[in-house]
Amino acid sequence: MLLDNISLFLLIVEKGSLAAAGREKGLSPTTVSERLAALEAHYGVVLLNRTTRSISLTDEGRTLFEGARHVLEEVDDLDTKIRFGAQRLTGPLRISVPKDLGRTVISHAIASFLDAHPGISIDLHLSDGYVDLVGLGIDLAVRFGPIGDSSLRVRPLPAKRRILCASPVYLRQYGAPRTPAELKDHNCIVMRFGQNIDNVWQFGDTAGRQIVTVKGNLIANDGALVRQWCLEGRGIILKSEFDVGADIRAGRLEELLVEYASPPAPLQIVFPPSRAQPRRVSAFADHLVRLFRESG
Repeated sequence: MLLDNISLFLLIVEKGSLAAAGREKGLSPTTVSERLAALEAHYGVVLLNRTTRSISLTDEGRTLFEGARHVLEEVDDLDTKIRFGAQRLTGPLRISVPKDLGRTVISHAIASFLDAHPGISIDLHLSDGYVDLVGLGIDLAVRFGPIGDSSLRVRPLPAKRRILCASPVYLRQYGAPRTPAELKDHNCIVMRFGQNIDNVWQFGDTAGRQIVTVKGNLIANDGALVRQWCLEGRGIILKSEFDVGADIRAGRLEELLVEYASPPAPLQIVFPPSRAQPRRVSAFADHLVRLFRESG
């Protein structure tokens, strides 16, 4: 019963209210409240500060929240091994990935992984911005660029180069830049990552690197929308080959400044801090690494 109550506590925090957790579990508000009270009585502390409109974690509640998920996942992993044998993978995977990459490469990786492991269920979170892995209960995320949080565990993936490109419509109307410096005279469509705007673009290798601060009339925190605006002829973008490679091969976009090729953006799998990792998480990470290597 203790583990069941801990699991319900995690769900309350993830859903943001006792009522929402009760609806998902098919429990009455009274039952949820009684089971939370029993858990707090077991530990002798208050786990949640509750008002009529919101809940928040106490220090003790945060400690339980950050540690309990991994304990429950280890119990679930052990249960799976005993019931079905060591080779079978079951249980939920909560994944966060960039929007464009999620709709293309990651979606195919998920499909092939589920074909091999039908006991797995996937909860996919598409986001180009900052994601609180611990707060949202994310098991694994894929992210471009350097990771600012040193507490997260990182596993590198093979990266592809970033490509400067525009649509034929834009190029017919405004022409193509001949050097990186000329981008200052063009409308550049820029990505936003949380509070940061990706408007400082780098070109060339280390010896001949050029850095240009670009500007334009369109900024978005959605990579798919940035790509769509570019396809419509609204400006120039700098995106991963994962996102625009198919468009360039089909002639929908044209690569620019090839001789000043931009360096690849780091790409990595990111895991929340923990001592243990369920087998299904490590197995999916291995699957991603293999597929990215093959796609290179």
